[in-house]
Amino acid sequence: MSDYVLRERNVPLDDSWDVIVVGGGPAGCAAATAAARENARTLLLEATGVLGGMGTSGLVPWFCGYDDREKIIARGLAERVHCALRDQMPHLRAEMEKSPLTVPAIDPELLKRVYDEMVTGAGAKVLFHCPLCTVEKSAEGVPDAIVVSSKSGLSAYRAKVYVDCTGDGDLAAWAGAPFEKGDKSGCLQPATHCFMISNVDEAALAKGPRIHFYDPGSPVWQALRSDKYPLIVELHSCNMKVAPRTFGFNTGHVFDVDNTDPASTSSALLQGRQMAAQYRNAFAEYHPAFADAVLVATGSLLGVRETRRIIGDYVLTVDDYIARRSFPDEICRNAYGIDVHRSREENQELTKKSIAELKEWNRVATRGLNRGESFGVPYRCLTPRGLMNVLVAGRCISTDRQTNGSVRIMACCLNTGEAAGIAAAMAAVDSGDVRAVDTDELRRRLQAHGAFLPNPEDSRPEASADAEQAKDLRSRL
Repeated sequence: MSDYVLRERNVPLDDSWDVIVVGGGPAGCAAATAAARENARTLLLEATGVLGGMGTSGLVPWFCGYDDREKIIARGLAERVHCALRDQMPHLRAEMEKSPLTVPAIDPELLKRVYDEMVTGAGAKVLFHCPLCTVEKSAEGVPDAIVVSSKSGLSAYRAKVYVDCTGDGDLAAWAGAPFEKGDKSGCLQPATHCFMISNVDEAALAKGPRIHFYDPGSPVWQALRSDKYPLIVELHSCNMKVAPRTFGFNTGHVFDVDNTDPASTSSALLQGRQMAAQYRNAFAEYHPAFADAVLVATGSLLGVRETRRIIGDYVLTVDDYIARRSFPDEICRNAYGIDVHRSREENQELTKKSIAELKEWNRVATRGLNRGESFGVPYRCLTPRGLMNVLVAGRCISTDRQTNGSVRIMACCLNTGEAAGIAAAMAAVDSGDVRAVDTDELRRRLQAHGAFLPNPEDSRPEASADAEQAKDLRSRL
């Protein structure tokens, strides 16, 4: 491929903003809401026509990581979203009121409205169908403007502070921030193309067998043994009831995908839609509950677990997770386990295990923190090295690969987004320098909006994982 030099052109510039948030997933929605709530003139730019990212366009069927098995710790705006789902999903309300730690399922259409109302209600402006094209820098190397494309052509926007909530760290990386991607060899976790199936016979489903691979009668096992479904090659299968007779599936893996490569993502989406149809057909053949079921939707976004991790002033590590570490500048707590999905070869090896062996493997692989335990995420994970006026939030914050498998979930993304939004507004009032933010004041403002931020000096002494778990976690690096 040869280089092509574009001719000079004039691009209209809008420089009326204090804070610009790029990416309208959970982190971006929270960042824009929080910045606007602080009276910053805030613009949220989203590449698609929908806010919510993985929970809406991606059809991930439930939120996880909200609690430490004793209490909700993803509070503030994250808890607001949790409560909005509970209050407007009648078939879940009674269960969630009885047990506040119930994992909330996601009605994607409802969640779209929840985010719309949250962001615009705070006073932020939203522009849809405006993907980021490039970052313009000053002679001193400071990000000076961003360029997006839309039906109006190319447009430039300038703010005092930018918040990268793209998931892939596009803005920060294009501005020159260092980053890591994948494991030491560059391999990335597999993606999943989530889907929804409706007209499911719930009475027949309750009688079994279970869809989960623990059940030897699961249709996933039967599809694996058949030559009719060549795209069903491993056991990953999770589902959640999102409406009466309608279930969302985070099922199957699409391997060897790099979401920073459009050809790779395009191929994966083409394959993912075929996979979803094969799962529906296999379920219909092997489970009576799905005999008349209909595949009603596949995600318009691919469920991407991993791409760039922007290197910040602090890199949160698996040792911090193991030690349940606290930080003086922490902006949220997280208690979700280390969830790094394995390669094609490793997943296919699992299909050779017995049910008992799989249960033991899953017990070890998913074993997380003890009840009531969590670890802190410091503000310094949101400040990219070398960039004065840029923050990151969501999946691309500064962590090692293992810890990224814990903080990438939507509840934590909402928390890091809210912190980034407040910090961006604080920096915009002053010099625009995100490192000049008073983190004690940032924590106070987060707490005023309900964040769970125990004083680090009052936290329980640092715990530690047992030796077996610590060895297993470090071995996955």
